[in-house]
Parts: sequence; structure tokens; C-alpha cells
Amino acid sequence: MRLALAQINPVVGDIAGNELLISNAIADARAAGAALVCLPELALTGYPPEDLLLKQHVLEDAAAALERLAIDVDGIVAIVGYPECDGAVYNSAAVLADGRIAGSYRKNHLPNYGVFDEHRYFERGTSGGLIELNGILIGLSICEDIWTAGAPESDEAEAGASLIVNLSASPYQAGKGTAREEMLAARATENGTAVAFCGQVGGQDELVFDGHSLVVDASGRIIARAPQFEQWLLTCEIELEQSEFSPPAGAPVELIGSFTTTPPSDDTSLDHILARVADDDDAVYSALVLATRDYAEKNGFNGVVLGLSGGVDSALVACIARDALGADRVTCVTMPSQYSSKGTYGDALAIAQALGLELIELAIGPLMAEYDSLLAAPFAGREPDITEENLQARIRGNLLMALSNKFGWLVLTTGNKSEMAVGYSTLYGDSAGGFAVIKDVPKTLVYRLCALRNARNDHPIPQSVLSRPPSAELRPDQADQDSLPPYEVLDPLLEGYIERDLGSEQLIEEGFDPATVARVIALVDRAEYKRRQQPPGIKVTGKAFGRDRRMPITNRYKG
Repeated sequence: MRLALAQINPVVGDIAGNELLISNAIADARAAGAALVCLPELALTGYPPEDLLLKQHVLEDAAAALERLAIDVDGIVAIVGYPECDGAVYNSAAVLADGRIAGSYRKNHLPNYGVFDEHRYFERGTSGGLIELNGILIGLSICEDIWTAGAPESDEAEAGASLIVNLSASPYQAGKGTAREEMLAARATENGTAVAFCGQVGGQDELVFDGHSLVVDASGRIIARAPQFEQWLLTCEIELEQSEFSPPAGAPVELIGSFTTTPPSDDTSLDHILARVADDDDAVYSALVLATRDYAEKNGFNGVVLGLSGGVDSALVACIARDALGADRVTCVTMPSQYSSKGTYGDALAIAQALGLELIELAIGPLMAEYDSLLAAPFAGREPDITEENLQARIRGNLLMALSNKFGWLVLTTGNKSEMAVGYSTLYGDSAGGFAVIKDVPKTLVYRLCALRNARNDHPIPQSVLSRPPSAELRPDQADQDSLPPYEVLDPLLEGYIERDLGSEQLIEEGFDPATVARVIALVDRAEYKRRQQPPGIKVTGKAFGRDRRMPITNRYKG
């Protein structure tokens, strides 16, 4: 059988635009001689549509689009993800063939953990579903269905399926692609069937999808794989046995329909590539670039702006923005004060020049003096402290937002996960903006990504940026490690507390210093109110702040 997996980048809520993407993909698959084409989970609405699914007119518009799509499906069978409204709402896969909607399969396993909230919107399906195509039985499944061993795939295999297709919108996180490939290979060998996984690609708010569509034969061998982080029509041929539909006793499995297509002629194109899986850090960088591009473009921003301090975080964000949008759509702003060093100022100029970015200089010394004068009376008798430091950050945030308002630019913030975890940021200052590019990137990973980006020919980040001790430069001779443990200690401790939910005793058992554990946990817990007010940012780790990790602000549990 020749099959196609259409790895598309839908936009949530753009039903007309997604309909066109799907229609074009079906036409391209038919032109390539495919008998079957699969589209991702909820491709018609984009994923995740969240509370759009509570609006009846959204469901009606999706149903009307599906009817229109079906009319033009001839000579091929298309499996399309959509929200099905039939009394309740289901996360479904429609079977389009012979100019009509032949039927639907309903997702059995609804994830309700991490970033997933499907119990809020959907009722679960209760049976497996198959189609017969040119005498071959094909089982249907949607995303989480295949992550869970057993039914519905095992029932479909027992009923005679020699291929299981899985429509997915599986968000990216570091290391997940390899784990998913291993899981799909295990499902193939467990059930004695080939598996075709069709993934969504693109950025959607805090989530990014890497696509990573692939076909696994019944022995667990990967025979075709699409590139990550780009739209792609993956086509391949796979040897499958014909069989009779024979539902197992006591297992609900439905045969949705039987179809016949014309075999492809010899002159049709065939992709059948086996793309390389990106290394973890390469994949993280690609995810950040794609998510930044899609957030800006899908939300209609004509450009982005960021504060370029000459430090490592803003250097990385500048590189990501440049790679995502091109130099002509990125503006950097340097806002030196009397505490800014010549080194960081010079490095900011060098980074902007190497990347070909416009750099605006707005010295904030006079504004700081104005604030000091204005607040002199109420602050009389009190020594300067963190208040004055935060005022500097807020002046900078105010200037960036003014440029955003005037020119329609999206403000990219530059805070990393380590700083956000412990509250090492200023509300309405360096945290002010529209999109937090490295919000889920720990500081040690920031350094690795900078080194990775520097390995390219343009080498935009000066070595002094990578070797200089990190500093907010809000007071004389300030360094991050005056306030925080070294990042080589802090990041593993944060990973244990935040991503693995370890308590203080468990962290101490892993070898962390008890005093450091107590101090870091207190900082993380105390900063929850700050994190609740941060802009959205890209999830790349196992547990990101925001929709992934949800902790109460008012909370007296310690340790």
C-alpha cells in the first residue's frame, strides 16, 4: 500500500485556512499515488482549541468544513481529525471517501495531565474502528490511544488490522521524540501490525509541535520519517497482508467502511525519506525558532523588539528571533545605565552587528535621575535598596512597551527558567512583554544553546558573553551568584523540585546541601505570584511553568 502522512501546521480557530491546508494535502497525496492520506488530530480546528470547543457555532463551522472537504475526496481515502458533535463532543477521526463522510472513529483515551485538559471538552469513545481499503484492514487511533498499551489497537489488530494509523497532536519536549519512537515500535511488535504516526507541526501559544511523522513496520523497524519542525507530506509504500474482518468476542470494534482505490502508476512521485532525528539541543533550538516565528506571525505582528544587554540570555533570544523572522523584522534596544559595563555594552553592539539587526540606544541615566528626584521626599531617610534596582528594570520595560505600541512590534522577554523559578526578575520590568522565548530554558541550557548557535559560520556571540559571570547590572559589581547558588548546582536542584516534584528530604538524599535546598525551595515557592503574571513562553522541558505546572499562590506547605 502507498500511504501519505500530511504533517501540516494548522492555526487554531482558522477553520477556513485549515480546510484549505487539508484540501491541498489530500490533493498532493492523491497526485503522489497514495491510496490513504492521514491528517493530524483535530486538524480542522487546530490543536488545542481549548474553550473554542464550548462554542456551538465553532463545532457547526467545523462540521460544515468537513462536509465540503468530503465532496472532493475521490480516488483516495482521507482520515481527518475534527471535533465531532453528536449530542456530546468527541475528539474524532473522520473517514472521507467517494465524495462523502463514510464515518468516524472516536478517541478512546483522553489525556488529562500536564498540558492536556481533554476531560473538560470531550466524551470518550468506547470502541475500536477499522476501514477496509483494497482488501487491507486498517485500524484507527488518535494520539493518547496508542500511548496506552492494549485496546483499542490490540482489539483492532485481533480483528484483522495489519496497519494502525495514529492521528496526533503531540507537543514537543526535549527527549520525547526518541521515547515516542520506542513506544511506537513496541506497539507495532506487540500487536503484530505496522504503525503510521501522523503528527502536527508548528507553534501554538506555549506549545510547539515537531511533527516527526513516521511509519514503522510490524517488526518495529522505522521505514519512513518526516523532518522535524517543518510541514511535510511523507509518502511511502509498505507491504501489508489482506485479511477478513473478524471482531474479537466481547471487544467492541466497528468496521466503518470498505473502499477501493486505483493502484498508483509508475510515474508518480514517492517521498519515502528517513529524515535524521535532531539531537536534543539542536531540537530545542529548532523548537524555539519555530514557536517564536509562529507566535509572531499567527498573531499578526510585523516585527519583534527586545532589550539587548550584552548578556547571555538576550544574546540567545536575539539569535532565535533573527533565525525565526529575519534580520529586517527584529529590533534590539540597548539601554545602558551607570552600572552597565563597557564589556556588556560593547558585546551588545557586536551581537547586533553580527546578526545584522537594527540597534537603538536609549540611555536611561537621565530617567533614573528623574525618578530619584521625584521619590526623594517619600524615600527620605531610607538607603537605596532593591527598590532602585527594580526601577531601572521597569524603566527599560516601559521603553520597550512604548516602542511596541508605536510600531506594532511584539516585545520578547529574555528571562530564563532558572531565574523565573527563583523570582530573580522584576515584575513590570524585565518580565514585561508579549512572549517569553526562553521561559522554559534553564540557564545551563542557555549556555549550551549559545555555543550551538555559535558553531555556525556567523559566530554572533562574543566569547566574552559566554565567559563573563552573569549579572543583572543593577548595582555596582553585581553578580547573579551573589544572590543565587551557582547555576551548575541550581539547575539540577530545580529540575528535581519542579519537574520531578521531589521534596526537601528527597533532594538532600540525592546529595544537595540541606541549607541550599531550604533556601531554593523557599525562593521558588515565594515567587509563584510573579510567575502567574509572566507572558506566555515556549514549553521545551518535562514540566513548564504555566499550564503545565499549576501551584497555588497562597500556599503554606513547606518542603
